[in-house]
Amino acid sequence: MAEITIMTDHRAERSVTFFRKHKLLIMPLVFIAPAFAMFSIFVIYPIIQSIALSFTEWQGIGPKKWVGFNNYRLLLDDPVFWKSLVNNIYWLVFFLLAPVLGLFVALFLNQNVYGIRLVKSLFFFPFVVSQIVVGLVFAWFYDPAFGLLATLLDPLGVSLPPILADENWATFGIIVAGLWPQTAYCMILYLTGLNSVNPEMIEAARLDGAKGWRLLVKIILPQLKAATFIALVVTVIGALRSFDLVAIMTEGGPYNSSNVLAYYMYDNAIFRYRMGYASAIATVLFLIMNVYIVWFLMRLNKNEKGAR
Repeated sequence: MAEITIMTDHRAERSVTFFRKHKLLIMPLVFIAPAFAMFSIFVIYPIIQSIALSFTEWQGIGPKKWVGFNNYRLLLDDPVFWKSLVNNIYWLVFFLLAPVLGLFVALFLNQNVYGIRLVKSLFFFPFVVSQIVVGLVFAWFYDPAFGLLATLLDPLGVSLPPILADENWATFGIIVAGLWPQTAYCMILYLTGLNSVNPEMIEAARLDGAKGWRLLVKIILPQLKAATFIALVVTVIGALRSFDLVAIMTEGGPYNSSNVLAYYMYDNAIFRYRMGYASAIATVLFLIMNVYIVWFLMRLNKNEKGAR
């Protein structure tokens, strides 16, 4: 009996010692476990399920038919898919104007003058408005008969083409609509960053003769590196996952000229009952975003190592 008691005490002591030795590793895992479980159920598992579905032919009901890489082969010969991919590239290129515009608007608003709070609230407005509302507003704005743009141009004798009904202009019209709230978001990031800019460095630079563009590039922008990095990240992700405005303003038309990958995936899944094909489009978009996410994580890790 004494031997059993000694063995039990020894095991308890050993388990306590193990916990104390690995406490810094065990406790974070305990706190992360619930969040990781939820993330696995609602994010990781659907991603795996979607990738698996891309190798099948399925209408949303009934049995699935394994087709291997056939959906991906169909993508290579699908002109709408390539048009959607090119449009996503247009979104990405033109959306990069948002951080630049957001920076200059933030510099304009970062002043202590009378009435600047009212002006700030007007620039904040696009950020808090729903994308659906933005789409509806710009659809009316572009209307060639009754829209605000046509009303302003009519006295000048300029006739406005039907932007959203024109194959050559529809995508760019939607991108302009998307730039409005995206610029407001970048502006907020830069306004937050400008609050942490060291005023003593600015004063010292001015005493040395730096002003205007030189002061901005050499003194202010280096202190806004973190805000710029975040602005670029959210802008690129926003461009790649563009969906709401396309769905509201054109539904991918006219003749699929304004389609993007996210909306084309939705169209195939919901309206054409091609779940496997839609999953293949989603997988391609996921892989494209993964390239950027890997680059983002590598840069983040590099910046953290540099900060140490």
